Amino acid sequence: MGILRTDKISGLETPTAVTGSVVFDGTGDYLTVAASNDFDFGTNDFTMEFWVNSTKTGRIDPIGWNYVYTNAGWAGMILNISPGSGSMAWYENANSRISGSGSWNDGSWHHIAVTRSGNSVRMFLDGTQIGSTYTTSHSYGAASSGFIIGTIADPNTGSGPMDGHISNLRLLKGTVLYTSEFTPPVHELEVIGDTVLLCCNNSDSAGADGTGKTITANGDAAASSVSPGLTRDFTSGTEFSGVTVFDTQGYFVPPSGTTEQRGRGRGLWAGGDNPGGGDTKIIDFIQIQSGGIGLDFGDLTVSSNQTRGVSSFTRGVFGGGRRPHPATSNIMDYVTIATTSNAVDFGDLTDDRAGSGEISSSTRGIFAAGYNPANTNTIDFITIASLGNAQDFGDTVNTANGMAGTQSQTRGILAGANGPSSPNASNVIQFLTIATTGNAQDFGDLTDSRHSASGTSNGIRAIFMGGDHLSPAADTTIDYITISTTGNAQDFGDLETITIGTGGATSDKIRGVFALGYSGSAHLNVIQQVTIATTGDAVQIGDLTALRHQPGCLSDTHGGLS
Repeated sequence: MGILRTDKISGLETPTAVTGSVVFDGTGDYLTVAASNDFDFGTNDFTMEFWVNSTKTGRIDPIGWNYVYTNAGWAGMILNISPGSGSMAWYENANSRISGSGSWNDGSWHHIAVTRSGNSVRMFLDGTQIGSTYTTSHSYGAASSGFIIGTIADPNTGSGPMDGHISNLRLLKGTVLYTSEFTPPVHELEVIGDTVLLCCNNSDSAGADGTGKTITANGDAAASSVSPGLTRDFTSGTEFSGVTVFDTQGYFVPPSGTTEQRGRGRGLWAGGDNPGGGDTKIIDFIQIQSGGIGLDFGDLTVSSNQTRGVSSFTRGVFGGGRRPHPATSNIMDYVTIATTSNAVDFGDLTDDRAGSGEISSSTRGIFAAGYNPANTNTIDFITIASLGNAQDFGDTVNTANGMAGTQSQTRGILAGANGPSSPNASNVIQFLTIATTGNAQDFGDLTDSRHSASGTSNGIRAIFMGGDHLSPAADTTIDYITISTTGNAQDFGDLETITIGTGGATSDKIRGVFALGYSGSAHLNVIQQVTIATTGDAVQIGDLTALRHQPGCLSDTHGGLS
């Protein structure tokens, strides 16, 4: 394989985004970002977030936001400090609209965010909302002078210059990441769907931006290696381990050990029916490669049962469901998978339904058929990176609900179903081409008829786990198919001796995991795992945080995503 340039791998050859900061000394330092329509936020949702480190006891303005002359007024992110305590204010049209206080001028790093969701603007310090939610219909226009970082929106006033460090500043136009209290990110920020600026994160260049914009450093504003201690997120990358030999500062011999991070991914389970007969809004997550200890991620916007999940590398979307049972819903929520936080509104399906089959590539999510309160054959699709309502894709072979959905990057698979007629369990497998629109086609048959099975894949092989085939009421069967061909499923193995009905399955590129479910009259929280490329019975690897069944499920590395 030869030797590799370490600066190519690390991103240090050119001023690309790596963890660092920009330091300002409080005497006329600031950054200007070239004017762009990307900064014409209008009435769109947005997210602005960054880390700040300062001991300043007078007013400083880390973000001047957009300075818009005369008619449109201006909006600014102002941190106004008084000795001994910190105060924060969000300005619109030169008036303070949100104000509050929090101890952030203590020489430690603190995460600050301002978000807009509809007409609601919120300000957060270390994940806690500061001040009241501000309601506005104001349109935030773009500045002819560009975007200002490190001083008041008009640098000519010399008002409130930044004194301290700013790191990992990110702007998203059209996406709101935080609408309630959250845990600040622990990884360095990355460019995701609606990012229009990602800067102040390079230890070599104050002008580096992850979206390709031109940033000019003014005064003594300079790159710094001082940073919040964020780590790189290897969820979709590769980290080597083993013996590494460096023969110069610029080259190294690839490690002789194995790559332990391959197939790494995070799986999420959302909602479900709890033992008390009600629905939950709980979202749990696990790191699939390291075992099955479930951790709290946040909450859906409303309690839900039979919601379904689709995802890209970075974003997960949960759609439909019984919200609350027995009513059905068209609501779609989304989360950023690498963080922990509550879900926020994404848009609506074309109609109310629960128990759809779910399929997703790195760009498109598909919800197929479902119950509303009669079985449907509708297939909807969304573009995962763009908020908005679903659109019509085509139809399934028949009307049904409770299909298991899975995929490769090009082909979607739907298996089993409740319906269309008695005895209300089906063995039909269907397929569609994800990047096009059109009706599903026949693929073959499962080894037995059942509904509410769970499907997952490594991009080559798909497996279908559990389900309900009515007599007896639950199924431990695991079947598999090769996605690129057509034909009947073959036996893979069995879930553990616990008889499990309706759970949720997802995967990284190596392992399929199945969690929760229903056994007789008992709800479960067990997590079981198989190696997708082999055959064999599942083994229990842990538990999620609560007993329930019929959750929505997704991951950032399913179906061949890497």
